[in-house]
Order: sequence, then C-alpha cells, then structure tokens
Amino acid sequence: MATPATETSGEPATSSPGSGRQEAASSAALLATVTEEAFRRSNEALTRATAAARGPVERVEAFFRESLRLGAEGAHRPDAALMNAGLPPACLERLRELHREQVEPFRAAVRELGAPEPELTADLIAGMLHTALAAVESGAPLETVTRRTLALVRRCLVARDGTEGTPEGGG
Repeated sequence: MATPATETSGEPATSSPGSGRQEAASSAALLATVTEEAFRRSNEALTRATAAARGPVERVEAFFRESLRLGAEGAHRPDAALMNAGLPPACLERLRELHREQVEPFRAAVRELGAPEPELTADLIAGMLHTALAAVESGAPLETVTRRTLALVRRCLVARDGTEGTPEGGG
C-alpha cells in the first residue's frame, strides 16, 4: 500500500534473499497492487452506476444498489479480511484512505441534501449499507435486501413533503 517495500519492518527490503524480508516485501507489494486494483474496479462500477442519477437521493440509491451488487459478487470480502489481517499501520491507513475515497460521492450527496450534521447522518445511513452487505454476504436474497434497504434510505433522505432533503430539514 503506501510503500510496499517498507511495510513489514519500516526499512527497505535489502537483506539477503534467504532472510525472508524480500519475500515479505514482495508479498506486501503484491497485496498492495491487488488491493489498489480492486478498489479501482469497484470505484469505476460505482461511478458508472451513479452517473445517470438525477439528484442526490438518486445518487445515494444508485451507490447503495451498486455497492450491494458488488457485495453479492464478493467484492467486499478482501477488504474485510485485510482490515483484520494484522497489516502494518501504513497498510491499514491506505485501506482506510481508499475506503474514504470510495464513499465520498455518497457523503457528498448527503451534504448536498442539506442534512443536519451531514457527516453523522452519512455515517448512520452507511450503517444500513454495512448491515445490508452483511445480510447479502450471509445469503439473504440480493433483490430483497436491496429493495428494503433503499426504502429505508429514501425515508431518511426525502422530506415528508416528498422533496429531496432530510425529514428534519434541509434540502
């Protein structure tokens, strides 16, 4: 992730081939490459899915729908495994950075709606996505989970009068 050759010890991998440090550095470099590529592919899919959305609520819904589809395909499993794999701090920070970049369009849509405390609101709504992903990964039908999740998300993001904006104001 940030500097693969230094991820295992903080020092460049320059020791002899038999020491294992070069192998560890090579493994870290491979892991970094695979992780970056997986996020790139997911981000492209999320961008395509949200491109045609009209307005922030539709962007959030498209983002959730595509995230759940990707989750059903197993796209989120490596990220979850890596976060619990005892990686060096620099690798974990890069994973968090990649995740922040990935969810920024969703968070921007929530801010655009004028939600009170938009960061907290986005975090709370994202909790629904995490729960929905866990349900799909545990075998719940994708269509059912997606339909129910989007209904709940819409209730959080659409004002009582049906306009875009959160029920407690904004928009």
